[in-house]
Amino acid sequence: MDQKIIELVIVVIYFAVLILLSIYGIHRYVMVHLFRKYRSRSPELKAPFVELPNITVQLPIYNEMYVVERLIDAVCHIDYPADKFEVQVLDDSTDETQNIAKALVERYQNKGINVHYLHRQNRIGFKAGALAEGLKKAIGEFIAIFDADFIPSPEILLKTVHYFSDPEIGMVQVRWGHINSEYSLLTKIQSIMLDGHFVVEHTARNRSGRFFNFNGTAGVWRREAIASSGGWQHDTLTEDLDLSYRAQLRGWKFIFVPDVVSPAEVPVEINSFKSQQHRWAKGSIQTARKILPQVFRSKLPWHIKVEAFFHLSSNISYLLMLILSLFTLPSLVIRYEQGWQNIMILDLPIFLIGTISVFSFYVFSQKEIYGDWLSRVKYIPMLMSLGIGLSVNNSKAVLEALFGYQTDFKRTPKYCIEKNSDHWRHKKYRVGKSALAMIELAFALYFGLTIYYAIYNRIFFSIPFLMLFFFGFIYTGLISLTQSNRSWLTMLKRPVPKFQA
Repeated sequence: MDQKIIELVIVVIYFAVLILLSIYGIHRYVMVHLFRKYRSRSPELKAPFVELPNITVQLPIYNEMYVVERLIDAVCHIDYPADKFEVQVLDDSTDETQNIAKALVERYQNKGINVHYLHRQNRIGFKAGALAEGLKKAIGEFIAIFDADFIPSPEILLKTVHYFSDPEIGMVQVRWGHINSEYSLLTKIQSIMLDGHFVVEHTARNRSGRFFNFNGTAGVWRREAIASSGGWQHDTLTEDLDLSYRAQLRGWKFIFVPDVVSPAEVPVEINSFKSQQHRWAKGSIQTARKILPQVFRSKLPWHIKVEAFFHLSSNISYLLMLILSLFTLPSLVIRYEQGWQNIMILDLPIFLIGTISVFSFYVFSQKEIYGDWLSRVKYIPMLMSLGIGLSVNNSKAVLEALFGYQTDFKRTPKYCIEKNSDHWRHKKYRVGKSALAMIELAFALYFGLTIYYAIYNRIFFSIPFLMLFFFGFIYTGLISLTQSNRSWLTMLKRPVPKFQA
């Protein structure tokens, strides 16, 4: 093939990917617009229940020895009539967590709490399987779910259950809080990421009449909505997203209540965070393959279908980002050496569409819920870098989903990190290092060379954008290696937490 044709193909691919990414960037502007337009449309609470209904709280856990006590303590102190309140500890654990959870259940049973310990001999269906198994024995008309890293407040059920007095409501989701957001740069960035998802996306989608999703925890379901929508299914890694769409396709309405917050612990170790992101990214694409054909065949309005597409396919942007990364240097070299400097300026507006959309998206989330939001905005550039750095990890997840490669549900390790003085390096459940970290460092080196080329040839306008890529890849790569449980760092002894029944 002629060299000029190859060069033209490279440039065309580069701009095609850049334009596709800018379309997803424009979608963020749409989310911000919908958020600003509809945020005053608070969920309408009809007449509260005269008599409170039965509620079952399900706690799906798997090897959670550091946080299971905190979780069960919090749930057993929820304010709700004792004769209408049930707790199921759905424990699939294979380690010391079993003994800790059993002792806690016995303690609260002796105090008169209706709490039960349920242990499966297998993990068929993983979390979805555990929830489905527990549902067979549950007494509740409504089902609340909390993962092991959450600390639900005593009033959470009384603040959410009355929305179900409307028989059309199938699920109520509350906002996640972050008990350890100030622990490190990583936890600060994750907190801002989650705030953007909950505050802007959930509010925009829910209050504008579009579909949004249960987040797997810190929400309450109407049992009938689960059953009538096909129940918990485990053919994707995001059983929560899957069931959410199936339920809304059947006509059930959801409510997001941002003023009710359920605190949780965000991952403090980057390999755990990447494992969580991999599961979410892969599960969302699996769900897109499963659900989008049903959405497009339905009689839903076009704006709901379009939003469903962007919602479920959004993680494709990680794969696009990785492709863009690969083509950045050759595209830059070709256009410069061919004297195509006049089209190099086209990069600037396209990059600005993406970066400004991300920046405004997260600024609005911080401004909405924090009085000191200006002090948090400074972390957004690093958030953008981390998003780029995750493109290797999450592209792998997207490709696995697209090609139907099945993997197990991998839990996110929790270490009970609440204060800056808490430590996690000596604890169990550490995630091993991955070859992906070396690929991320290779991309960092690649962008270091790209930055050198841009400086040498005085292509200065591109340098700020190239720096986002460089820092994103070097941060994820280096931190992944140093925080691995098989890194060069000396491992300390791993004590087992003591529990006094």
